[in-house]
Amino acid sequence: MVKKLKSLSENQVAQTLRGSAQQIWLAGLGAYAKAQEEGNKVFDTLVKEGESIQMKGNKVFDQLVKEGEAIQKKTRKVADEKVAAVAGKAAGTWDRLEQVFEDRVARALSSLGVPTKKDIEKLSKRVAELTAVVQQLTDAQEGTAKKVAKPAPVKAATPATAKAVAAKAAPAKKPAATKSVARKAEPANAPAGEAVVA
Repeated sequence: MVKKLKSLSENQVAQTLRGSAQQIWLAGLGAYAKAQEEGNKVFDTLVKEGESIQMKGNKVFDQLVKEGEAIQKKTRKVADEKVAAVAGKAAGTWDRLEQVFEDRVARALSSLGVPTKKDIEKLSKRVAELTAVVQQLTDAQEGTAKKVAKPAPVKAATPATAKAVAAKAAPAKKPAATKSVARKAEPANAPAGEAVVA
């Protein structure tokens, strides 16, 4: 280019330089416009890509939250099952412990001669049966007394006689034996060993 410039006149050189500068200036403006235009396109593209990445991230986050909730539910279910199993075992253990305690108390009371609930129920039933028999005998005696003008004198019964009468009147079934013996209260004015007949 230097050879070209030497061969050209000064005027032509100035004109060529002006044209070249003009072209450089226009090329710069074009590059600036292109960069601005491309920059906006690149910016818009980057915004779209950012939105896309954010949506993907939100989906991944939502998926992780769902998986975490599912894991929490499974963990809670397993924990509840374990707690229920342990509670069941504890209840079974308490039931067995309670039964052992009740058995030991029952044995201790039995060895001391304290009647059980079953014994008391049997005795109550037996007393009711004997009361019915006594009522029948009383009714029969009153019926006989009305027929006979003079009643027969009543003798004082001994404990052996009272037992024999009760044995004849009672059914053959014997009550459960207990170790404690209940004594009937005797009136203060009655001789020892004799029962008073009312």
